[in-house]
Amino acid sequence: MRTLNVGHSPDADDLFMYYAIAFGWVSDGAIHLESCALDIETLNCKALEGALDISAISFGVYPLLAQEQCLLRTGVSFGNGYGPKLIKLKGKALKKNFKVALSGAHTTNAMLFRIAYPQARIVYKNFLEIENAVLSGEVDAGVLIHESILTFDERLEVEREIWDIWCDLNKQGLPLPLGGMCIRRSLPLSTAIVCEEMLTKAVKVALENKPLLSKMLEERNLIRVDSKKLETYLNLYANEDSITLNQTQLNAINALFKIGYDSKIYTQILNAEDCLIPLEYRDFRNS
Repeated sequence: MRTLNVGHSPDADDLFMYYAIAFGWVSDGAIHLESCALDIETLNCKALEGALDISAISFGVYPLLAQEQCLLRTGVSFGNGYGPKLIKLKGKALKKNFKVALSGAHTTNAMLFRIAYPQARIVYKNFLEIENAVLSGEVDAGVLIHESILTFDERLEVEREIWDIWCDLNKQGLPLPLGGMCIRRSLPLSTAIVCEEMLTKAVKVALENKPLLSKMLEERNLIRVDSKKLETYLNLYANEDSITLNQTQLNAINALFKIGYDSKIYTQILNAEDCLIPLEYRDFRNS
């Protein structure tokens, strides 16, 4: 049996979508997937280094690693009317060059933030440290991600939604591409196809057994929010649209890539469909 490592973040939606494999509900006789839980920016950097076989990533980083990694169709998280939030102390006025804490240079929210606020002074922190940095006055504002968008301190208020920045930039009413998954191109294509099938099945099984899996994750203290907030959060980011990319989501990813190119963040425009694992290989091989 071949063991491959899978990087995912410790936030609830990634855990939920992966843990059907960890609990043995989804398996393959030839491949064992072993998890590695790291914050999203660390995962982005490891994907750039090629340090993991499979990894959750921010869609915003993908054009920088497209030569070495394929996009997977599954385990995706999009915002649709919601997403990361730029927060500040209530009543605080922000200057043009306000100091802000972001969760990582390669995250989608950081890319969109930099386009919208070119004069802001950015520091990067682990996403779990951002709220306290704002409360303490270390920074003027911060962008909250993951479960933090549901649970931030009552002394804070939302200055702007990253969703609104996205809508201003894409002007097409498309969902906001936040997180996806990638796999090393150096793996055999047949192996990559099996891995994508396993991960896709894991998301399906998780959704089919949502109450049970949620309870098991809570009992093991893997979740940072209570059961009510967990359900709300999963409805946002781990839902039927997370199983496999649809055409609207592909259009949204392409819009993100074009925005990045137009803003000189990327040196070329990618078509997301060209970056997916070619499933026709499986049919050709078995014909």
